[in-house]
Amino acid sequence: MKTILTADRLRQLVDYDKDTGAFTWRLSRRRCRPGSRAGYTREDGYVFIRIDKRLYRAHRLAWLWSYGEFPALEVDHINRDPSDNSLANLREVNSSQNKQNTMVRSDNRSGYKGVHKHSQTGKWTAQIVINGATKHLGCFASPEEASAAYNAAAACLHTHNPCASTLFSEAINA
Repeated sequence: MKTILTADRLRQLVDYDKDTGAFTWRLSRRRCRPGSRAGYTREDGYVFIRIDKRLYRAHRLAWLWSYGEFPALEVDHINRDPSDNSLANLREVNSSQNKQNTMVRSDNRSGYKGVHKHSQTGKWTAQIVINGATKHLGCFASPEEASAAYNAAAACLHTHNPCASTLFSEAINA
């Protein structure tokens, strides 16, 4: 049976700097001395730390260290930098909110989030995903216009604006 890491156990082993997001060892470990940096940064930028033979994401450990319990939901890096684990850069969000705070994908040809060129019409299409349902926002002459439509819809959804309820009901009924 796996034991669940507690905040007390974590604080016994590492110190956490809330301003920089850095973890340092408090005790000697195999090749690590007290005060040395804990963990490693993976290719995708996320920091991982091995505690009691189990690998953890540093942003989840920062939450545990600071608040005394693991987050119930996901932890989002507000500035989109997965190596920045400073407490001010972390927030607890649901999966949908976390996905909204992403960069434009590398394979995106328009350069704008939620925008692609319609192969048959040649117009630019804007769409947004709401609760797993794709909501078509319209076809536009330019990618900038389509992006403006996407950004307006995203602003409605993430600021709890009354326009969001219309988008939700339309997406559910689509």
